[in-house]
Amino acid sequence: MSASPPGPPSAGGPPERPPGPHRPTPVAQRALAPDLARGLMLLFIALVNVGHFLDQPYGAETAAGAADRAVTLVQAALVDRRAIPLFAFLFGYGTVQLLRRLDPRGDAWAGARRILRRRGMWMVLIGLVHGVLLLPVDIIGTYGLTLLLFAGLLRARDRTLLAVGAGVITAYAVLPLAWVLVSLAQGPGPGPQGEPALTAVAVAQRPEPVAALAEALAANFTEWLLYTPVTMLMFVVPPAALGVWAARRRVLEEPERHRALLRGTAAGGLGLAVLAGLPHGLVGAGLLDTWVSTDALSLLQEFTGPLGGLGWAAVFGLAAGRVLERGAEPSGLTRAVAATGQRSMTSYLLQSVVFTAVFSPFAGGLGGSTGAAGAAAVALLTWIATVVLSELQRLTGHRGPAETLLRRLTYGERRRER
Repeated sequence: MSASPPGPPSAGGPPERPPGPHRPTPVAQRALAPDLARGLMLLFIALVNVGHFLDQPYGAETAAGAADRAVTLVQAALVDRRAIPLFAFLFGYGTVQLLRRLDPRGDAWAGARRILRRRGMWMVLIGLVHGVLLLPVDIIGTYGLTLLLFAGLLRARDRTLLAVGAGVITAYAVLPLAWVLVSLAQGPGPGPQGEPALTAVAVAQRPEPVAALAEALAANFTEWLLYTPVTMLMFVVPPAALGVWAARRRVLEEPERHRALLRGTAAGGLGLAVLAGLPHGLVGAGLLDTWVSTDALSLLQEFTGPLGGLGWAAVFGLAAGRVLERGAEPSGLTRAVAATGQRSMTSYLLQSVVFTAVFSPFAGGLGGSTGAAGAAAVALLTWIATVVLSELQRLTGHRGPAETLLRRLTYGERRRER
C-alpha cells in the first residue's frame, strides 16, 4: 500500500491511477513481500485457530496416533504462539503503508489519525461480532483496539519503538525461562489440580438447546472481553511497534537491502523459538515426561512466540526477495498466496465459518472426535480453499468483501472498488 509511482499500463487496459488517500492501492503497485507474508501467515492462523474448535486442546488427548503426535510437536515448535505476533508485526508494517497514503507529505497527521481511529473502531465492532458468534480469541478486534489506543506509535521515535518492541519481547522471554529453571531446581512435586473445563460439547448436549446456545454466546462474549485487551498489550503492541520500525526502512519492500538483518532475525528468532517450544511440544505429544511445571513450559513457549513471529516474517521477506532477484514475474502460486494476503480479513473470517460448520457442536459436531492431525488437515484444506477463492477474485478484479466493507465503513465509500 505504499505510495510508489504508478506502474506501466496493463496489457489491454488503461493505466492504473495512483492511489489517492481514500483509494485502495492498485495491485500492480503493491509490494510483494508484505502480501506474500500475510497470505502464508493465514495458514499458521488456520493451524492455530482450528485447535480452539476441538473439544480438547492440543495435547495427549488429541495426540493418540503417530500423525497426531507429529503434528502436535511440529506446531508447538514452529506455529503455536507464533502466528499472532507475526500477524501483529505485519499489522504494524501495513499501518505505516496506509499512513503514507493518508499523509504522504507528513503534514496531515490529525486527519490521518482520525481516519485510523475510525478504522480501528469498526475493526473492534467487526471483531466483537466475530468473537461472539464464531471465535472468541479474535484478532480483528485486538488490532482495532490497538489502532484506537496506540495510533501514536506511528509517530514515535525509533528509540521508543525499539524499547516497546525489542525490550518488552526480551523481558517476556526471560521471565518464563526463569520459572522453568526454578522448576528444574526444585525437582518433582505434585502439580496443581484444576476443575475440568466446561466444554462446548457439554453445553450443546444439554436438553435446552436454545438456552445452551445463549450460554455459549455469553461465554464467548466474556472471553472476548478478557482476551482482546490482554492480547493487545502482551502480544500485539510490541511486535506491531517493531513492524512500524521496519516499515519506515521498507525492510520487506526492499529485502535485498536488508538481507543481513533478515537472515539474522530468521535464524535467531526462529532458532530460539524452536528451542523454547520443543519441550512443551514433546510433553504435549506424550514423548517426554518431566517434573517441570507444564504451565511453565507453556508460558515459555507462549512468551517466546514473538521471537518466532519475527523470525517467520524475516523468512517470508527473504523468500519474496528471491522472487524479486530473479527479475521474472511471480509464479501463479506466489500470486495466489499474495492475493490471499491482500484479502486477509476475508480469508480469516472464512476460516472461522468453515471451522464452526465442521467442528461446532451446534453444527457439524466433529470437535469431540477429531485429533490433532485431522484438525490440521481441515485447516490446510480451508487455507487452500481461501487461496483459490482469492486468486479467482484477483483474476476477476474483485477485492475481498470484508476489506470492501471496512473501507466503506471507514471512508463512507459506496462505489464499486476494483
